[in-house]
Amino acid sequence: MKKLSILFIGLFILTSCGDKEPTIDELIATGDTKVISQKKTELLNEKKELETEIKAIEKYLDKNTIKKDGALVSIETVNDTMYNHYIELQGNVDTKQNITLMPEMGGILTNVYVKEGQRVSKGQRLARIDDGGIAQNIEQMKVQAQLAKTTYERQERLWNQKIGSEIQYLQAKAGYESQQNAIRSMQQQLAKTIVTAPFSGVIDDVITEQGNTVSPGMTPLIRIVNLKDMYIDVEVPENYISSIQKGTEVMVEFPMLGKSVNSKVRQTSSFINPANRSFKIEIPVDNKEGNIKPNLTARLKINDYTSEEAILIPLAVISENQNGDQYIMIAADLKDGDQYKTAVAKRRLITTGKPSANMIEITSGLEKGDNIIIEGARSVKEDQQIRIKKA
Repeated sequence: MKKLSILFIGLFILTSCGDKEPTIDELIATGDTKVISQKKTELLNEKKELETEIKAIEKYLDKNTIKKDGALVSIETVNDTMYNHYIELQGNVDTKQNITLMPEMGGILTNVYVKEGQRVSKGQRLARIDDGGIAQNIEQMKVQAQLAKTTYERQERLWNQKIGSEIQYLQAKAGYESQQNAIRSMQQQLAKTIVTAPFSGVIDDVITEQGNTVSPGMTPLIRIVNLKDMYIDVEVPENYISSIQKGTEVMVEFPMLGKSVNSKVRQTSSFINPANRSFKIEIPVDNKEGNIKPNLTARLKINDYTSEEAILIPLAVISENQNGDQYIMIAADLKDGDQYKTAVAKRRLITTGKPSANMIEITSGLEKGDNIIIEGARSVKEDQQIRIKKA
């Protein structure tokens, strides 16, 4: 094996002395790692020198091409378009018909006529509280009222016949009317022992069970909810008070449901909260499917501004001068060339309006048909020759 290695080395030396250098395959065939490593180092050095030379050539060519023919840029022709600007806010769903019923009278809750999830109609009886003997008292008072009525009618007939005194007639009349008033008052008290539905809806929770003692205005009995009249109540910063009014378009998104609905502002508050300088707006929500619940989170996109002929450009092409004025570069004197279109870069001062994502409205300084520089906008200067990429 040692003799074979010596033979290959000798062959390499003899070949290197000739006109032809050994190929890479021939070097590898010798199996001499030292010689192969030396060759690798030589090739790497040559590669580095070539890369340096190529970069120098490219730099020279780029520099002289820009001087001669102009920087290579891309342009976009300005057009007007319908533009809707939105502000995004977050709110919670609510309903005006979501209440917890309280007793108007104290006593024992003798009956609960409904259960959770049950649909009820307005005026339907929901529960009953022990009346404490009021019903019996009313029956006794009715008997007394009947006697007072009979007495009054007799005294009235006598008085009409000019028999008896006027004071007897008036006393009988007052007694009868007093009995009627007393009965009506007791009947009103009796009515308070019956808990009825103030509106049609669904029994969401039966809070107090039958048999418990309840106190007027203190013990929650039943919660009833109507999911038809749903709305979102949200606070809006005061600087939008002139742009968000009744009838303003709103897109409502419910992230947890994966659905969106369109609506309009139904009501705006006439009061500005001094704590956070905001005013409230109310937005109705259609809930035909019944899956929108009170306190559900909603994301709102409120259309605070619309322009039918807006000019929009990318935010990235806008620059500022030392005075803080905003400007863009446009391509003027556009001409056709063999490989590229050519033009002259011009600076144009602009006034911006409302932004939207990565675009912004231009309110002055640009007109329909202007060619703004997109790629290379920040690298060109006033009156510089430019080349334009053809589509």
